[in-house]
Parts: sequence; C-alpha cells; structure tokens
Amino acid sequence: MVSADAARNVVGILGNCISFCLFLSPAQTFDRICKNKDVEQFTPDPYLATLMNCLLWFFYGLPIVHPNSLLVITINSVGIIIETIYLSIFFLYSPPKKRLKILLVVGFEVAFVASVVVGVLLSAHTYEDRSRIVGIICIVFGTIMYAAPLTVMGKVIKTKSVEYMPFTVSLVNTINGCCWLAYGLIGNDPYVTIPNAIGTVLCIFQLILYVCYYKSTPVKEQNVELPAAATEN
Repeated sequence: MVSADAARNVVGILGNCISFCLFLSPAQTFDRICKNKDVEQFTPDPYLATLMNCLLWFFYGLPIVHPNSLLVITINSVGIIIETIYLSIFFLYSPPKKRLKILLVVGFEVAFVASVVVGVLLSAHTYEDRSRIVGIICIVFGTIMYAAPLTVMGKVIKTKSVEYMPFTVSLVNTINGCCWLAYGLIGNDPYVTIPNAIGTVLCIFQLILYVCYYKSTPVKEQNVELPAAATEN
C-alpha cells in the first residue's frame, strides 16, 4: 500500500510538471506580442500576480520556514524566472502608462516580499510560527493570483469575445489547481489547500465562460495578420 508521503511526492512531482506547463502556456501570447510589437488589449495583471505568488511560495518552501518542501522551491524558482521574462517583454512593448504600472507593482512586490522575509526571520523563531505566518500570506496572494484573470473575464463578458482569454492558460490553470489541491489535502497542509481550492473554482468558471462566448468571438479577431502567433483559442 502506498504511504501518504509517497503519494504526496508523486502528486508534488506531477504538480511541478503541470505548473511548468502553466508557466509556459502564455508563450503563444508573448510570441504574438513580440511579432506585433504591441501588447494590444492583453493585461499584465496575471503575470504580476503570479510573480508575487512565486516569490512568496519560494520563501515558504525554504528549509528555514517549512522543511521538506523541495518541490515547492523548485517549481517556484522556475516560475520566478519565467514570469520575469514575460514581464520584461510586456514592459518592452507597452505604452508609457502600462510601463509605469508594471514598474510600480514590481517595485511594491519586491519591497513587500523583502519586508516579509526580514519580519518573519526576526520575529518568528520556530518552524511552526514561520510556516503559519508565511502560509497565511501565501493564501492571500495565492488567491489573488487565481483571481487576477477576473479582469480578463470581465472583458470577455463585456465584448462577448474570448480572444484575450487563451483557452490553454485557463485549462492548464484548472488542472494545476486540482493537482496542488490534492497535494495539500494529502499532506494536510491548509496553506496549500485553501488557495488552490479557491483557484480551482475560479478556473472552472473561466472554462465555463470560454464555452459560453467562444462561438460569439468575431472571426476577424481570431484571424489576425499573424495566424501562427494568434491561435489563442
């Protein structure tokens, strides 16, 4: 019979693989941005939220905070690198207002995470206390990461078009949320379970929206000048 630890490790490795696919899923979008040299109506919100989420979960997984969390460290370190690349591309091809927004938000995120690190290490002296403090913060920002696409979902409802809500991102997000939800449940880790439970529900709602508005998406919006880079749907 498979032990809980073994099952958790298997689910964690699967979660790492799916999360890696999730981080790569917007690649088509950024290929389109690079070729068009324009961010169009795409929003940086999901990538900004994901960067913050990865930074916090990376800290949570460190041995000084939550021992035996190597799988949490590995995937979030990869996420930090990939999201930084995405945001750099987004910044390069954004108008001045969006560039300013990206700079301000990234600056806030770095300052916030640095303050969390310093505050936790100075005030909490046991693994349990550190895990609890950082875990609660991760719940908040993990939920924000999953909720970030709500801005895109609002655009979908308003325009009746799914052009700017890529199906692959929504689908992989759903699978990723389910996998990490299972990881948290098996390991009895509420800090992993809660945000991924909320995220799974939000991602399922995205898929429902996609099904509702896919057919109403104007053909002109899908068949842009660079079809190889615009097959978002």
